[in-house]
Amino acid sequence: MREEGQIRVFLLDDHEVVRRGVHDLLAGEDDIEVVGEAGTAADALARIPATRPDVAVLDVRLPDGSGVEVCRDVRSLDESIRCLMLTSFSDDEALFDAIMAGASGYVLKDIRGGELLTAVRDVAAGKSLLDPVATARVLERLREGGPRTDDRLAHLTEQERRILELIGEGLTNRAIGERLHLAEKTIKNYVSSLLSKLGMQRRSQAAAYVARMQAEER
Repeated sequence: MREEGQIRVFLLDDHEVVRRGVHDLLAGEDDIEVVGEAGTAADALARIPATRPDVAVLDVRLPDGSGVEVCRDVRSLDESIRCLMLTSFSDDEALFDAIMAGASGYVLKDIRGGELLTAVRDVAAGKSLLDPVATARVLERLREGGPRTDDRLAHLTEQERRILELIGEGLTNRAIGERLHLAEKTIKNYVSSLLSKLGMQRRSQAAAYVARMQAEER
């Protein structure tokens, strides 16, 4: 039974010592409950939907994949789960991957305990830890580089390209509709159209495509 005011957290890190340390830090707080742990991407994808956490703290580098991929797949199933990425390096690539996967932010592994607790609480409250200036810079590069990267983008309308970017940001149809002042049903039709033009079936494929397109541009 979920207690009112409790923040349910799932931990994903392939290093047991790190995972145990973060677990002990979080579990020591009255308002936080650790509902599950995993050491691999596959294990996390199997356990996270069942535990229904408010926040998933995900290591970026894993032996069988990436925490970014886990974030993308988890949010394609349940957009109410917010993801906080753990990374060893602060760079545009980590930021870009976090944005495109729909993460609420990323923190460095050398973060202080108190700062990590604040980050978890902020993400649970719906706040974004992504720097808006850096986010705007990444999306501007995407707009400038995208059309030259893949001929399929030439078949998208300007509105469809904008919606594709917002899918990459992790926004839901409702949130995209609010951003563009359009009905949710209208956005759903746009999404169906752009997925068809790109030869895709799922939103998560579109988000992954956006991330891969930007990576290839570098």
